[in-house]
Amino acid sequence: MISRNAKIVAAAGAALVLTGGAVGAAQLDKSVTVSVDGTSTAAHVFGSTVGDVLQSQHVDVRPGDVVVPAVDQPVQDGDTVTVRYARTLTLTVDGKTRQIRTTETTVDGALLALGVRGEGARLSASRSKTIGRQGLALTVVTPKAVTVAHDGKKTVKTVAAASVGEALTQLGVRVGGTDKVTPALSTPLRAGQTVVVQRVRTKDVTKTTTIGYGTTKKKSSALYTDQTRVSRDGRAGSRTTVVRTTFVDGKAVASRTISSKVTKAPVERVLLVGTKDRPAPKPTTSSSSSSSSSRSSGGSSSGGGLNLARAGMWDSIAQCESTGNWHINTGNGYYGGLQFLTSTWLGYGGGQFAPRADLASREEQITVANRLYADNGTSQWSCG
Repeated sequence: MISRNAKIVAAAGAALVLTGGAVGAAQLDKSVTVSVDGTSTAAHVFGSTVGDVLQSQHVDVRPGDVVVPAVDQPVQDGDTVTVRYARTLTLTVDGKTRQIRTTETTVDGALLALGVRGEGARLSASRSKTIGRQGLALTVVTPKAVTVAHDGKKTVKTVAAASVGEALTQLGVRVGGTDKVTPALSTPLRAGQTVVVQRVRTKDVTKTTTIGYGTTKKKSSALYTDQTRVSRDGRAGSRTTVVRTTFVDGKAVASRTISSKVTKAPVERVLLVGTKDRPAPKPTTSSSSSSSSSRSSGGSSSGGGLNLARAGMWDSIAQCESTGNWHINTGNGYYGGLQFLTSTWLGYGGGQFAPRADLASREEQITVANRLYADNGTSQWSCG
């Protein structure tokens, strides 16, 4: 049996335990302020360290985050715990990219903290945009002074452009598909750069030229060896050529043929050449008297030996054969207005007047032609 005194002592001990527990709980309960990225929250927490406070408020702290006081520091009633999350900012400035960890929560704050001057720059996100804890990719194109030479003038402007092509677009300089830009449109723009735009144009010109015809000779047993006859007249052909000329800023710099084709084929002239031997000429009274007269007069071409019969016909044939030039010598083996071969000329007594027909007079050539006509008519002449 427990004595009355023992019961009193036990009751007193229990009261002391209860009183001590109340005092301990009161000491653990603290009123603190938790600020996360500038947003503050009042909280009553039980714990002795900053880490206990953050855990109770479900604040996830990762490496790189800034916590003040430090996570392992004791916390007192009335303290403020500040947390600033670290973010990864992928920053590209004028084509150069780098990754930066920052605790700034806005684009503007991050640029200021990094010392990136953004006056007049073009940003891929607004300055007020919030940078979430997942980070942000930001592109900055700074303004640059450039010189643009085009259409005979130079322009100096400051533009926030990443490439040469973008700068030209901002400046309103139109670039055609054939124009040449130096440096190329895709080249990153640099401060102080000079951009040259050359206007390139092409022009096609169609030209038609004549194609000459040749002569094909064919043997003919129907003609004497000193005779020829045109069996088919030659006809010139034509060729159409397209030439493309390239102009740079209005000045022609190159030309090349882009097509060439025969639009009309030439037709060769066919000349029949005799293969039949001519019989020896028959002596005639007129030729004998002419020779006698010539010898008696010392070779003179004047006198009764001339025969001007059919003179009009011979003038017509001469007009066709030699355009009426009685003294023509083209070097083709035919001479004079009626185009005599020398062998024919001498064979019909032309030697009494001159060694070749072109050296004799019109009347003398007609005289010899009449002698030839007496044997063969006008078969000697294609124009007869």
